Amino acid sequence: MRRPIIGITTYVDQATWGVWRDLPTTFVPHDYTEAVTQAGGRPVLIPPHEDTDILTVLDGLVLAGGPDVSPELYGADPEPLTVTRPGRDRAEMLLVRRALDLDVPVLGVCRGMQLMVVASGGSLHQHLPDVLGHEKHRPAPAVYGEHDASFVPGSRIAALMGDDLAIRCFHHQGVADAGKLTVTGRAEDGLAEAVEDASRRFALGVQWHPEVIRDERLFGALVAAAR
Repeated sequence: MRRPIIGITTYVDQATWGVWRDLPTTFVPHDYTEAVTQAGGRPVLIPPHEDTDILTVLDGLVLAGGPDVSPELYGADPEPLTVTRPGRDRAEMLLVRRALDLDVPVLGVCRGMQLMVVASGGSLHQHLPDVLGHEKHRPAPAVYGEHDASFVPGSRIAALMGDDLAIRCFHHQGVADAGKLTVTGRAEDGLAEAVEDASRRFALGVQWHPEVIRDERLFGALVAAAR
């Protein structure tokens, strides 16, 4: 059986490796490609580009994590701690909207979930500690927050997660209004942790990082929907 081709959006930033120093680089953490591969898909990396023709050869799409989504996209002014990559935002906004229009299976991870929300008419909190009064969702640089989430019975995410409710997250922004999407998971503090569009073949966003543990429940469900 042919392995479904799963596109993964990428970062573009300065990077250093070997003898090369501070070069503009297109990349994504290896956990994403391994998670797709182990789930039975064939990963393909997608650099930011304002052309959605790539969707004609993809069977599914992973919207990877990364910097904050530009507040201008949901009608707000940037706050002091908001860090964006406008070029990536423009390209991925076109991509996710077209993917949803074509009913291409989509899994949004962290920033990817937030992008799905904004593409669906929603909005974000730009700095959660100002809203929630704590930093449990991003406790320290390069340190994942770990906590349980609760899921709406009968939702896709509830069926996928089962009794294992533990998640690992790293973000300082979060969903204020999910727009046309349905919130199907929340943290103990009430923050949205999962969103879905039940009218699509597979349109699921999670605020945590399932790629870190190569979670075959979520990536396997994406690959299955992409077959």
